[in-house]
Amino acid sequence: MRILVLGSGAREHAILLALRSEQTDHVLFAAPGNAGIARDATVVALEPDDPAAVTEFANAERIDLVVIGPEAPLIAGVADTLRDHGIPVFGPSKAAAALEGSKAFAKRIMDAAGVPTGRAVRAHTLDEAAGAIDEFGAPHVVKADGLAAGKGVIVTNDRAAALAHAAAYLPGGPVLVEEFLAGPEVSLFFLSDGDFVLPLSPAQDFKRLGDGDLGPNTGGMGAYSPLPWLTERFGGEDAFVDLVTREVAQPVIRQLDAEGTPFIGLLYAGLILTEQGVKVIEFNARFGDPETQVVLPRLVDPLSELLLAAASGHLEELPRPAFADAVAVTVVVASEGYPAAPIVGRAVTGLDAAASVSGVHIAHAATAERNGELIATGGRVLSVVGLGTTFAEARDRVYRAVDEIALEGSQHRTDIAAGVIER
Repeated sequence: MRILVLGSGAREHAILLALRSEQTDHVLFAAPGNAGIARDATVVALEPDDPAAVTEFANAERIDLVVIGPEAPLIAGVADTLRDHGIPVFGPSKAAAALEGSKAFAKRIMDAAGVPTGRAVRAHTLDEAAGAIDEFGAPHVVKADGLAAGKGVIVTNDRAAALAHAAAYLPGGPVLVEEFLAGPEVSLFFLSDGDFVLPLSPAQDFKRLGDGDLGPNTGGMGAYSPLPWLTERFGGEDAFVDLVTREVAQPVIRQLDAEGTPFIGLLYAGLILTEQGVKVIEFNARFGDPETQVVLPRLVDPLSELLLAAASGHLEELPRPAFADAVAVTVVVASEGYPAAPIVGRAVTGLDAAASVSGVHIAHAATAERNGELIATGGRVLSVVGLGTTFAEARDRVYRAVDEIALEGSQHRTDIAAGVIER
């Protein structure tokens, strides 16, 4: 197939690596891509948020499938324009993508579908936010209603900090104040063709910047898959996935379809396992980053067939995707100053030595070539992925590889998946 992947991060690089690993020789394009992606696909100087430009390119290059990676093109309606021109696209319409673009919309859909989630108040003023913060009590949870690149949420015991977070986002629209939900978090992806869903394998990511879940929220500093500890509570990973499919994903997809906004693409369910049961924290309308980097390397079935089946409405004809028994752990290497004010333009070296570690590959997140030198162009620079037969082996490999990488002032967590070994 001739496939165009929109985006420039490690998530998109992971998607392209999965497509490249298939037996079929695909012709792969990426827009706008990065230095690492350029080694695995033809990089196109194309604005991924421009529906007309993307559609024009797809028609000119006879693209068989467009895969939308980040959220911004979805909110811009890129998928709508592509579908209007008969081009298969894996990514929901602008209306359906509001499931991620508006936390209030997502809450309404969950309520209508009977999906378990926490209580929430939509606040339009600081006084309304303060009232909800006091009603729910500490820990305080305040979320920007719209897109915030994974950094629009604060969870704190400090009432003043919660109010300050609300005040920072209120000029752009309402905020959601939610009750705090306690328990381990799980990310679970679902492929959807608008009517039917197929689950992928669960993963767990690490949002806080520092070890021990300290520091500010980020876009994600690491992840691992599978989650063997789900057996303790649910009798196995498959039983957990079946539960979430039945009680969360399928009802939401049905509700969106009933409202005339069928969801075709990747439904990301951010879940929390509370004492009262599984509840939804949030939905995203695309593959998560960095979870994609640990889920796709374990996928046995051809990713291209799954994505095309979703885009063309034929998921129900396929079996549930199979995953290898391998363990995958990814560690994000970030620039100095991330997430508040990352310092960019510094050289990145040691990648060949890192990639030579057995079971390791690297997904580029924010890199560019400048005068023959690889440089960091953003906050999260690389996702280093280690595969192994055990968590100990995967962790050993990924951290040996990270140690080979040099980026002045770089930061990374040292405790990704450490808790699994302790269990």
